[in-house]
Amino acid sequence: MLVMPAYQLYFWKKIPFVRLIIPLIAGILLQFIFAFSPFNLLITAALAVLIIFVFFLLPFAVRFTLRWVPGISINLLLIIIGAFIIYNKDITRKPGWIGNHTTDSVSVLATLQEPLIEKAKTYKALASVEGINSKDGWKNITGNVLIYFSKDGIKSNLKYGSQVLFYKSPQQIKNSGNPGSFNYKQYNAFQNIYHQVFLKSSEYVVTNTTRENAFNKWLLNVRFAVIKKLRQYIQGDREAAVAEALLIGYRNDLDKDLVQAYSNTGVVHIIAISGLHLGMIYGALIFMFRPFKKFSCIKWLKPIFILSVLWVFTALAGGVPSILRSAVMFSFIVLGEAIDRKSSIYNTLAASASVMLCINPYYLWDVGFQLSYAAVISIVTFAKPVYNWFYIKNKILDIFWKLTSVTIAAQILTVPIIFYVFHQFSNLFIITNCIIVPLSSVILFAELALLTTSFMPIAAKLIGFITSSMLAFMNRFIEWVSSFPFAIYDGIQNNLLETFLLYVFIIGICYWLLYKKKQSLFIGLSAILVFVIVDAYENFISRQQQKVIVYNIPQHNAIDFISGKKYAFVGDTTLLHDEYLQNFHLKLSRTLHRIKPLNNLTGLYMSYPFVQFQGKRILLIDKPLKFKSPSKIFLDAIVVSRNPRISISELATVFNCRQFIFDASNSTWKISQWKKDCDSLHLRNYSTPDQGAFELNL
Repeated sequence: MLVMPAYQLYFWKKIPFVRLIIPLIAGILLQFIFAFSPFNLLITAALAVLIIFVFFLLPFAVRFTLRWVPGISINLLLIIIGAFIIYNKDITRKPGWIGNHTTDSVSVLATLQEPLIEKAKTYKALASVEGINSKDGWKNITGNVLIYFSKDGIKSNLKYGSQVLFYKSPQQIKNSGNPGSFNYKQYNAFQNIYHQVFLKSSEYVVTNTTRENAFNKWLLNVRFAVIKKLRQYIQGDREAAVAEALLIGYRNDLDKDLVQAYSNTGVVHIIAISGLHLGMIYGALIFMFRPFKKFSCIKWLKPIFILSVLWVFTALAGGVPSILRSAVMFSFIVLGEAIDRKSSIYNTLAASASVMLCINPYYLWDVGFQLSYAAVISIVTFAKPVYNWFYIKNKILDIFWKLTSVTIAAQILTVPIIFYVFHQFSNLFIITNCIIVPLSSVILFAELALLTTSFMPIAAKLIGFITSSMLAFMNRFIEWVSSFPFAIYDGIQNNLLETFLLYVFIIGICYWLLYKKKQSLFIGLSAILVFVIVDAYENFISRQQQKVIVYNIPQHNAIDFISGKKYAFVGDTTLLHDEYLQNFHLKLSRTLHRIKPLNNLTGLYMSYPFVQFQGKRILLIDKPLKFKSPSKIFLDAIVVSRNPRISISELATVFNCRQFIFDASNSTWKISQWKKDCDSLHLRNYSTPDQGAFELNL
């Protein structure tokens, strides 16, 4: 019989929450995938309880032989608890959910849950639905809806708490449908948001009533007061925007190109408020209390004060998940120290994660949640071994190496997630983090000093000038580093299996390096071998691909002709110069297909408006065209763009076309009319705004 070494038993006893969170997560995942009924869950839970009850009625000798049974039963109960948590969080199962009544609605009453956020052509706000007026009268319903108000004729009295009555049925949120694109529908569903509505000024009225939460209103007033003070004393729009993001997580004023530069250099966490900011404040508070250790009252005053400051800062930051989970984690650490229970940091992390998942199980799919815990675990595990690589006598260089070792350690367990989600890696992350993290810490405390001295204009102006200078330097430095052609390693395409294999490789090799276990080395090398085989197979498949993709990009037309690992683009030239639109709509698809641009693509012949690609004939119509032919011309597809004045019936007399495709550069009402004409003539048609990107595999 195998006996677990004593030190391993002791380690497992120190981390009970790690043992508990594993089945809890398993239950959340199983319920999300298979959606078990509550009846089946209750039957399974009752069976687990019965097994435990019967076990303790057995003779001692039998119980000793079957001592593993209670453990399995308890884990099964935890799985059921995880399943029930996510079942209860799913608002779509509730009878009064708005999704069950949208087809009956004549008018909808909703309450704005946030101030208006300005977009290019609209104002956006999250609203909670209070009721609908249908043919059967008013019904009380629940649910959230994203409201987009047209800027033309916008009502001036729209604010947090305003109640809006609108005469339009909310529509389900849709994805763009472009290959590899961000799953916007699922992202909102994890926040229990499934519907959206676009309102013109004539389609809604603002009632005389408001429905506000006093605490939320106070928070908003404080946040806007902070923003006003920062805007007053921070010089430069971009500097003020970064100051707002750094201090309270307000990102609506950030420049898109600047955000991309921060992302490219691996320091986007600086302007995406996270545990780093809370950690800075926590460290400062611990340092502040050091001189008062000898006072007995400090033992209780210290945790109360620290917890109060941390949670006030969390509230001011809007209680976003990234800062909320850090507040929960630090709360566990502070309370543990207050009662002299310095447990394993792994146990503390597992406890905070368990609490967060019980509050909202959908955090499990939140990339910030995954990266935060992966980074902290990585730092706790590897920071000291990495620091021990070198012994440096010089104190200044030693401090720099400590910071560098923490930065390197944080990347070890986060790299697979970064590859999988962001498809890129910052090659200069060590340099940027070692400079920007300390600088951002100084800026954060300078902003706090600015707010505390805002009642003294002379001092506030001086601190504001210094802070503005530091922010300007930080922005310029980031943009300079981002401009290097080798700043990022781009185009990484790892699937879920490859991500898992990377983790097995990293953990296996690290365990071998730390504990010299040959079996770990074998497991790690085996994992990377399988990874290489899987990646080689994916590359082989991509070399064989031949396809045409008509993208769904609002107000733009874009087509990629793909042959192997190369592509040629046909569409709006503005897309070639707008990096934001490329990254949002096109880049992910090209990363997914592992393709690079090529001007003279083999098999592609263009003679506007006709295109021939790999033997397929395509007609591009973006303006009125007149055709005459003694016989019908055969086409594989007709792509219609930019609202041309055309008649489907006239086109049908000239062309024998297999597929009509209407892209998102056309207006909705025109696409609707063309689709009706196609249906009446029994012609196959496809609308990218309604159905997502069109893919023609050759």
